[in-house]
Amino acid sequence: MATLNSQSSLADIEAAYADNASYEEDNSPAKAKVFITACRLLLRMMPRLTGKGGNQVALSPDLIRKELLAAKEWLRNHDTTAASRSRRVIHASFQTFRD
Repeated sequence: MATLNSQSSLADIEAAYADNASYEEDNSPAKAKVFITACRLLLRMMPRLTGKGGNQVALSPDLIRKELLAAKEWLRNHDTTAASRSRRVIHASFQTFRD
């Protein structure tokens, strides 16, 4: 069951994004999955422009999309669960084969 869902606050999603951004360093497919979910929810819930008074900050969804794609690619190459193995295609190579 997912740790993030429609009931998660923006603060919860941002915390999950930060807490699981180290999926690659920790070599953790589980963290990558939570990070991907956090990216998806951030893209839906994050305001495009935020600020107080005269100070405003524009947030870039492109950066989060890039992080999402990178995490999905990493997960595709590092997830060893049975479900992910069934989707992989293995090609035989006879490049170094000799008679």
